[in-house]
Amino acid sequence: MSKLLSILTILWMSLTPLSLSAQEDQENLVYQPGSQQEMVSVEQADTVIWGGKIYTNEASAEVVEAVVIKEGRFLYVGTRAGAEAYVSAETHVIDLKGMAVYPGFVDAHAHLRGIGQREMELNLEGVMSISQLQEKLKDWRAQVATDTTVIMGRGWIETHWPEKRFPSRWDLDKVVSDVPVILFRADGHALVANSAALKAVGINKESAAPDGGAILKNAIGEPVGIFVDKAMYAFDLLTPKVTQEKMAAALLKGAEVYANYGWTGLHNMSVAWEELSIMEQLSDGEQLGIRVYNSINDTDMRFLLETGPRQSDNNKIQTRAVKMYMDGALGSRGAALLAPYSDANTTGLLLMKEEERMPMLEIALREGIQINTHAIGDKGNRLVLDWFEKALALVPSDERRYADPRWRIEHSQIVNPDDIPRFKQLDVIPSMQPSHAIGDLHFAPSRLGDERLQGAYAWKSLINSGVIIAGGSDAPVERGDPRIEFYAAVARKDMKGYSDSNWHPEEMVSRQEALKMFTLWPAYASFQEENLGSVAVGKWADLTGFHQDIMVIPEADILKVRPILTMVQGKIVFEALDQ
Repeated sequence: MSKLLSILTILWMSLTPLSLSAQEDQENLVYQPGSQQEMVSVEQADTVIWGGKIYTNEASAEVVEAVVIKEGRFLYVGTRAGAEAYVSAETHVIDLKGMAVYPGFVDAHAHLRGIGQREMELNLEGVMSISQLQEKLKDWRAQVATDTTVIMGRGWIETHWPEKRFPSRWDLDKVVSDVPVILFRADGHALVANSAALKAVGINKESAAPDGGAILKNAIGEPVGIFVDKAMYAFDLLTPKVTQEKMAAALLKGAEVYANYGWTGLHNMSVAWEELSIMEQLSDGEQLGIRVYNSINDTDMRFLLETGPRQSDNNKIQTRAVKMYMDGALGSRGAALLAPYSDANTTGLLLMKEEERMPMLEIALREGIQINTHAIGDKGNRLVLDWFEKALALVPSDERRYADPRWRIEHSQIVNPDDIPRFKQLDVIPSMQPSHAIGDLHFAPSRLGDERLQGAYAWKSLINSGVIIAGGSDAPVERGDPRIEFYAAVARKDMKGYSDSNWHPEEMVSRQEALKMFTLWPAYASFQEENLGSVAVGKWADLTGFHQDIMVIPEADILKVRPILTMVQGKIVFEALDQ
């Protein structure tokens, strides 16, 4: 009898509707792929994205149909059918409508405050002649700087001008002579100042350039108004004091510009220590939406040694690196070369001395501080590699806070072919900006001659040697647009599609490599590969979207795609899906 009652009880339970709580439990069960059909509870998503191609940078699945985001991280990556189980009435569903999404693009070398200031000061980008520079200056004085005591600007590049020369102080005097004018070259390694500025800082025929700097003079010894690298410091006396309010405004403007381009973050170079707390507060207050990985000025290294690596409460602002400068720039002939320039009797400028820097390198290794050193010329790059090699030998891995220091050379533009294998041997990361090649190579042949171009902007050779490249833009030196950088890396042509043998097309990279240059490899170069750089379960949900797929469209069309989505830690910081 008891056996019969047991059978009847089981039959009754199978026909009885579940309780409300039991029904909810049943609805939250789903079969996960590869789980041997084990039942697991599915969380409800904050955001689900599907309806287009989603590139992951993961070898197991290069492209997927959908991602699920919960509390700022990827909860599921896979098929649309699999993602549907996570959708509730509260889930934000984003339909890409055939558009493409990638791991968040990161600019591995830029200057955030400078990007913002470029939008707020006299911007000389795209000026095509000295006369056009004069017109821009004249208009700025009349419309904006009517009562200013000093006029500041940046962005001129003279290499393509019809005058075939640098601007001079007398060119500026014709437009503005009553107040100081200081206009920085786009690369930030030279400036032109008017006569009022020279008089204000006491520069005259007798003035000598400091070590690591140059004052250009005419045939009778008069300063022509061009100051290179450390000679520019004389004009710091005239630079208007940057208040915290102005600093915050520039940082916010720079972050806004970058989010609108599609960057989810940047590696911020040459950062003043006082910027950090402002940046962290803006980020924690959800005003500054993108990620920032800071390399502070080398003059502030002592502060980082005192505090150690630091980050904002929300993890988006991180600081653990120091920026140094070995040489100047190629355009202003400050890049240090092993042999003289082909178009001038100089070998460039060295901005550091070994006996001063080796103690800093040694302590940085011991304390876990990343060193990111600017080097453009072949001599500059060789010396950085030499000094890094000596420091690494002085401090064995078991005496370092972090065995893998991931030191970087910023730019690595002109490298003697004999030095290319040394990057891998020393585990040094070249941090390079593809847009430099499509601009510089219009004048690099005259600066360097054909032979030295063998090691110029040698992306493919470096990758083939076994290293990664952290790809960036160096904005505001360049525009700072990820489309331009990606295009330059894969096409190695200028914006009009021009190239020739001097551009060494064999150094272009594949689209898969270019994608890593701006996603996975910057993550590694900033010690963040466990959380960033690819679309994988558990990583932060950082995504960049364009309205066409830059992995397959014709290379010229890469420059025309529209940014449609920038997401950082699951939060949309820019969106134009419906445009």
